[in-house]
Amino acid sequence: MSSDRVEGGGSDGTDPDTSSDTGGQQGHEQGLDGPRPEDRERPQGRRSSQGIRIDPRAEASHPPRRTVISALVANEPGVLATVSGLVSRRQFNIESLTVGPTTNPETSRITLVIEEADPGIRQVEKQLNKLLPVISVRELGSDAIRQELVICKVHGDCPEKVQAITEMYDGRTLDAGPRTITVQITGDEQEIDDAIDAYRQFGIRELARTGQTALARGDEWTTEAEEERYERLTAGKPANGAADD
Repeated sequence: MSSDRVEGGGSDGTDPDTSSDTGGQQGHEQGLDGPRPEDRERPQGRRSSQGIRIDPRAEASHPPRRTVISALVANEPGVLATVSGLVSRRQFNIESLTVGPTTNPETSRITLVIEEADPGIRQVEKQLNKLLPVISVRELGSDAIRQELVICKVHGDCPEKVQAITEMYDGRTLDAGPRTITVQITGDEQEIDDAIDAYRQFGIRELARTGQTALARGDEWTTEAEEERYERLTAGKPANGAADD
């Protein structure tokens, strides 16, 4: 019997290292089948709170609408950045955001004006409610009281006409000089838009507009948390007891 054999060889006489490399290359090449990453289709639309992509066609069945959301939040540093950052990351269409104090020194009110389809509006409320500094969130009805303020600086060539328009919109003249006049107007969105259009004839030099702030109309509470606090503070007191003690 011959004792000749191939050292380190496989059953077919091939070099196992070479065979292994070839198989590895084939497997590697097979793993690259399909389009390159930059050529792959990427789904459109936002992601839901669970990370699921929202189909724009599904959102299209709910036309977007403008609405106001009021959020009662803890009065502490960084809350505004937290809220605005969440809205920005989720790519919600926010038109204005204002923040201010309430009767409770420990809380502030954030008012957001957004334009979204109903699923998007519900997502805004849901995501805000998840934030620790947020105490209560509510979408206000169409009858809510909405107001904003604008400061408008115009050229001062026609002071009498500027004053007439200011009085027509129940505004105030804040500053008047030989070259410019600065006025203040408060009102709802349409009144502010109309006033700005009226001042354009004089040439608007500068403009600062606050965005909307809002409260529920009549006896209705803007947020549930404020109603609950009022009831706690007035328990056992006369009906006209103060809620901001």
